[in-house]
Amino acid sequence: MGGVPPSLAAALAAGPVVLDGGLATELEARGHDLSSALWSARLLRDDPAAIVAAHAAFAAAGAQVATTASYQATPEGFAAAGVDRADTRRLLELSVVLAREGAPGAWVAGSVGPYGAMLADGSEYTGDYTKPAWPGRTGGGLTVAELRAFHRERMAVLAEAGADVLACETVPAAAEAGALVAEAEALGVPFWLSLTTVVGGDGVVRTRRGEPAAEVFALAAGAAHLVAVGVNCTDPAGVPAAVAAAAATGKPVVLYPNSGERWDAAARRWTGRAGIADGDVRAWVAAGARLVGGCCRVGPDRIGAIAAAVHRA
Repeated sequence: MGGVPPSLAAALAAGPVVLDGGLATELEARGHDLSSALWSARLLRDDPAAIVAAHAAFAAAGAQVATTASYQATPEGFAAAGVDRADTRRLLELSVVLAREGAPGAWVAGSVGPYGAMLADGSEYTGDYTKPAWPGRTGGGLTVAELRAFHRERMAVLAEAGADVLACETVPAAAEAGALVAEAEALGVPFWLSLTTVVGGDGVVRTRRGEPAAEVFALAAGAAHLVAVGVNCTDPAGVPAAVAAAAATGKPVVLYPNSGERWDAAARRWTGRAGIADGDVRAWVAAGARLVGGCCRVGPDRIGAIAAAVHRA
């Protein structure tokens, strides 16, 4: 990269920045079993060198941002796997170290996945958080206060470990978006907010919970430490409408869709075909996308093509 500007926000003011792709996708391609509830976070404990290699592959392809393997790394999730709180903190800190090791000179984005990712039941794609948040709590949806409490420790550890920005990503509902924004602002650290969305038959971009995404984007846009707002883990076909909704805030737009294939949570497999064309990427940049990469099923080869398309745009 030849060195990086002092902040990601400054770089975005100058032009587009290329994100990495699906870390789990690359790890699976390298033969690692990610079928446990911890997903890629398992390798923070069991094979950290594999994570370094995956980050390095994306950096070599042109990614300027390395996203940590902490999407599914939470105290609650690790506790269920027999990892105590002290080791959880160590593993979260390690996720930042590994990203820097694998992608020297890149910005490090501390991945903060949604509450539903910890449940590992597909609810990050519905926002329907009806399971107990902890032993003794019964039923009902989670409040903003409860969601803030859930995210607080991980966000603080990632920030203290030196992440350049917190990637609050795959957020399926307005309540969780509000919780993440409030916690990031309380920490006083740069962050981006990325919803997972669908486009309804009426053409309106909505969260997976059904709220108009434009309203969520607008609420987040007033945050002092927000560097970008947008979508990830969404179908490429829904990207143009999502970019338009996010760009209306006047903030830089972050965008990293899936390959175009769809995750069947019940069967635990991907279906459909990949569909991100170079022309799509150039159109997204022209419409306002400034942080551009890929999510599930987008590997280093596709990030290389996205990087080339971004530079041409």
